[in-house]
Amino acid sequence: MFSRSLHRASKNCRRFPQQRLHSQRFFTPSQSNSKPSATFNSVLTGLSLAVGLSLGFYLAPASNSSKQVFPLSSVTPLDELRSPQYGNHEDLVKCVQEISQILGENAVKNSDAELDHHTDNGFNPSKPLPHQRPKYVVYPTSTEEVSDVMKIVNKYSIPVVPYSGGTSLEGHTYSTRPGIVLNTSKMNKILQVNVDDLDAVVQAGVGWQQLNEHLSKHENMEALMLGCDCGPGAHICGMVSTNASGISATRYGSMALNVISIKAVLADGTIIKTKHRPRKSSAGYNLTGLLVGSEGTLAVVTEVIVKLQVKPAYETVAVVQFPSVNDCTRSMASFFKSGIPLNAVELLDSDMMRCVNYSGLVSRKYENIPTLFIKIGGLNKTVVGEYIKEIRSISHANKCVMFEFAKSSQEAEELFSARKNALYMMLDYAYNEISPDAKMWITDCAVPLSKLASTLEELNEMMKEYPMQHMVLGHGDANLHYDIFYTPDQYEMCKEAVEKMAKLTIANEGTCSGEHGIGAGKRALLETELGEDTISMMRKLKLALDPKRLLNPDKVFKIDPLDESNE
Repeated sequence: MFSRSLHRASKNCRRFPQQRLHSQRFFTPSQSNSKPSATFNSVLTGLSLAVGLSLGFYLAPASNSSKQVFPLSSVTPLDELRSPQYGNHEDLVKCVQEISQILGENAVKNSDAELDHHTDNGFNPSKPLPHQRPKYVVYPTSTEEVSDVMKIVNKYSIPVVPYSGGTSLEGHTYSTRPGIVLNTSKMNKILQVNVDDLDAVVQAGVGWQQLNEHLSKHENMEALMLGCDCGPGAHICGMVSTNASGISATRYGSMALNVISIKAVLADGTIIKTKHRPRKSSAGYNLTGLLVGSEGTLAVVTEVIVKLQVKPAYETVAVVQFPSVNDCTRSMASFFKSGIPLNAVELLDSDMMRCVNYSGLVSRKYENIPTLFIKIGGLNKTVVGEYIKEIRSISHANKCVMFEFAKSSQEAEELFSARKNALYMMLDYAYNEISPDAKMWITDCAVPLSKLASTLEELNEMMKEYPMQHMVLGHGDANLHYDIFYTPDQYEMCKEAVEKMAKLTIANEGTCSGEHGIGAGKRALLETELGEDTISMMRKLKLALDPKRLLNPDKVFKIDPLDESNE
């Protein structure tokens, strides 16, 4: 009998494929004191089964429907969904009123200045549309308050964009749906530093620079630091959400390798902790890894246990110049194969070196040719001296034309400070030497190191088709920033070039994003890179944890079949 019912239900689904129901809005009987008839229960069971099959689920009979749901598909293609159903304006107002009652009126803002600040950080090339402006900004101060907010948000089905440092470069913090921004920047306490265990427990809004400064000023902590050092102003939660890297990633890895555990709040307000503090654990799923790089689409990160690194006792900086980028990349590959523990390796092409010299931020002038900035550290000067001999030998074998060391710690700091502030140097150069209206498209891709030189050659050849200047920065892990200058009338041309660049990188076994993330700007490229089925699997995970699609909607991949954006 069950088989015949199943057959009828599936037949009905095939007959009416257009009548897919939203996964969260199943038909239910109205509230009443009378008991449903047996016939009604039978009809309801059939309807539930039919609906479930159309969505890839088998629902248990109505009498037991709250207990179990069996998924029949491992992925969720976009065309199997209906558009998410969010609360209306009245729901939003009620939601914010309830949040204000719990957090206090000062924790909820909606002034023009606040909303402008949370709409566009100025670094994203594609600007938010008028409707992509948040309605309110909420400032919680603890995990528990975030949980309270999300419970209310879930009750009224209001979309939420997690926000903190606001330094992201791919539109992660755009409000694509009318709703609220959940700003965790006031959750900025360093809760605990475990010196012997080399870890620290911090709230989401702690900046990596803030943490390192705190460590440098406290006894017994002066030699410790967070190894991940991405852009100035970045907060820990954002670095987790985008799996950020930075200059020191060559030695210490990206954020994924620097996170031990995460405390987070799910879409319905549930508080979770992914693991305890041991460095090694095989207890259950790797939920820490799942949340790193999820860009606020699965949960709101509220606390993080990060690894701390020990600063090298002695460190120096070398500047090595070569006739070509090929010579640079061959040297980089040889450095790594030699086993020398380099603290950082940064590649700057000839145009970027011209910008460095133009900035006046370094005390001497260098030739405008491809250059490596290298940090070498070790236990003492003698150990570092041995490393230097090997690095010098490798560099000369690859045609280096200049090999110099910083003459003092101040000069060493100056060189890498200039590299760290490359964004502002490039913008200054563009405004003064290209056009007062010049803008910069900040790109980010990565390839295997063995393909770095050939990929750069292809990119440079491709860019000959476009009348736009560019500069190249590269990390030692073959993560490239191929930044293009354009004027407002060249926006579409630059967008086309960036898309070609990413596809060329993917064709070289690379990725469309090495450290900036996907956000709203690279969704189509992510599908090109990974394929539709992989994206559908990600969507399945998203819907499992956030069935109403409330958290950072429309980021990383599409969640709405009516979304017509080609990005």
